[in-house]
Amino acid sequence: MKKPTVADIKPSAVNLTKGEKYFFCTCGKSTNQPFCDGKHKGSGFAPQAFTAEQDGDAYLCQCKQSGNLPFCDGKHKKLSVDQVGQELLLDSDCDTTAGDES
Repeated sequence: MKKPTVADIKPSAVNLTKGEKYFFCTCGKSTNQPFCDGKHKGSGFAPQAFTAEQDGDAYLCQCKQSGNLPFCDGKHKKLSVDQVGQELLLDSDCDTTAGDES
């Protein structure tokens, strides 16, 4: 299974325009995070197109682990800064206790 690159361990706050189409980076390699810049070519990844349902701020996932892409669902809280730039799938090769206080 393809593993995206963790672009960051915090979401990106972006201002969206209702009815406008956006292309979310799913590979994690774009230099225009959280949006696609074409660096996925040849990787098996493709950008995720979405149309903004309303005007305003949204928090887009940069860890690429969200179950609600392109939007953040908080999974980045299970990652450490050391995992930025690494290819991973949270459920398969990440220590999900990263950041736990227990």
